Amino acid sequence: MTESSEWLIYRGAGEPHDGLDRLPAPPPWRDFASRDTAGAGADGSEDRRLGAHRHLAELHRPGAEELEMINAALYLRRPLLVTGSPGAGKSTLAHSVAYELGLGNVLRWPIVSRSTLQDGLYHYDAIARLQDVQIAAPQGADPATPGTPGSVEGIGSYIRLGPLGTALLPSDRPRVLLIDELDKSDIDLPNDLLNVLEEGEFAIPELERVADRLPGGEAEVLTADGSKARVRDGRVRCRAFPFVVLTSNGERDFPAPLMRRCIHLELGRPDHKRLATFVRAHLGDEAARAGDDLITHFLERSRSELVAADQLLNAIYLTDAAAPPSRDRLADLLIQRLDRPR
Repeated sequence: MTESSEWLIYRGAGEPHDGLDRLPAPPPWRDFASRDTAGAGADGSEDRRLGAHRHLAELHRPGAEELEMINAALYLRRPLLVTGSPGAGKSTLAHSVAYELGLGNVLRWPIVSRSTLQDGLYHYDAIARLQDVQIAAPQGADPATPGTPGSVEGIGSYIRLGPLGTALLPSDRPRVLLIDELDKSDIDLPNDLLNVLEEGEFAIPELERVADRLPGGEAEVLTADGSKARVRDGRVRCRAFPFVVLTSNGERDFPAPLMRRCIHLELGRPDHKRLATFVRAHLGDEAARAGDDLITHFLERSRSELVAADQLLNAIYLTDAAAPPSRDRLADLLIQRLDRPR
């Protein structure tokens, strides 16, 4: 095998071989096996990134304006809307605040075009409850009897709070909620968020209807991070307003009512020092030193093209872990512009 092909796992040779045994460990942000040993997250995605986020939080050093706006949001109990290009450190900010202030794991709500306010608040599995009633019926079980599958007392077993709903649970210390990439949402979602973010509470109609038949008016429901919580009278009311970080890549404008309810922080493009810190937190000091020239190359391209820091991480990881021979060419292939050439 020639030097130029030594790093290749798949060679296109048409014959089976044991090359997969040479595959190095995955990058930290793609280490799915870490879920076996890390704490279980609500959707599994947080586990494999928890270590990387923690290191980023330790190393994150915000500027003066960033500090002032973060603290303004904390003092005023207002959501913080953070805008900026991909890789500017918008999501890291939420983890940094949670780590420094000891506010526990960040609740993350990744927004897609189909996301609705209901997704963030709670989900009621009416079908599962009906199925349990139907399964119990032939055995002569009465749904009105406490402890029977589908009974009123057990309704909380069919309700799971979303990230926003969990963040609004009453507690003495606020949770940190990251509503990630709000600009990807349907046009209605920013407006739908207004009342909940203003009032700090919401109703669960399925519980409100039966509250007078529940012991103490309370139901035990599942939360977004896998624990259980008690909801009284079918309403979730926060005591300490959560620290809410809404991020946006600047792909759309938001309605004025949402903007006036938020503290707005615009993050500029990351400089060499911040990118080096970003790489160091994910891949270590040696990778950051070895990838210094790639960071410089990335910054030069970012002046005229839209590129993301994740692409830089991919390029530096391959250089460090696999040592491909055509380093510069591969870096250019991995750091592809995300906007159209003008």
